[in-house]
Amino acid sequence: MTIKSIQTLVSEAMQEIKTINANEALKMVEDNNCNLIDIRDARELESTGKVENSVHIPRGMLEIYLDPNSALFQQGVLDQNKEMVLFCAGGVRSALAVKALKNMGYEKISHIEGGFGSISQSKFKIV
Repeated sequence: MTIKSIQTLVSEAMQEIKTINANEALKMVEDNNCNLIDIRDARELESTGKVENSVHIPRGMLEIYLDPNSALFQQGVLDQNKEMVLFCAGGVRSALAVKALKNMGYEKISHIEGGFGSISQSKFKIV
């Protein structure tokens, strides 16, 4: 049995998933066409700030919170009809997370290339 490296996993995921840049994501947010989901952990948000209009769902809870019967959908925090746009710090975790959500059946899903690093260099507001 061969254990795959993180580079191999990400490379394989990148061939199957949709990647957008920070400016494309910002336009989607401004047009109210997506759920912007920050999958970084709480310590990362505390040290670097939160992206305005994003929903924080730590990577470890993603599949649970994005279950169609979860409270986030029931309470209207997330809209299942809009694209799910994920980001992490640099784009590795979000690439793997998008692949996992595709396995759940999500079709309108993407991640932001460069993650929070590229978001913080764009016109997104950090609060």
